[in-house]
Amino acid sequence: VQLVESGGGLVQPGGSLTLACAASGLRLDDYATGWFRQAPGKEREGVSCINIDGTTYYADSVKGRFTISRDNFNNTVYLQMNSLKPEDTAVYYCARDGGRPPFTTAWGHDFGSWGQGTQVTVSS
Repeated sequence: VQLVESGGGLVQPGGSLTLACAASGLRLDDYATGWFRQAPGKEREGVSCINIDGTTYYADSVKGRFTISRDNFNNTVYLQMNSLKPEDTAVYYCARDGGRPPFTTAWGHDFGSWGQGTQVTVSS
């Protein structure tokens, strides 16, 4: 079972990026999937979550700017990030409900089986 994030990079403030979380060894539509981020010197924080039934949740700091979606055919969860700000700079991780520790609890789920992360840098 493996989650692999991609799509990070350097973008100017106001720009957009789309992150992808591709899974192997499991079906992402069988689990809630979450996006998290961790900036230097800060704790990991939840960014967004998509439940099995497609219900989505967002941190207040990204509401209206980020959109989470799931492509069941490609077994991938995406995070579309628009109007990026310097404070969005962080390593972004995806995780699924359950899986391997360590676990982070958010939106009623214990997320584990973390990917390796992808760096997002928002800077002019």
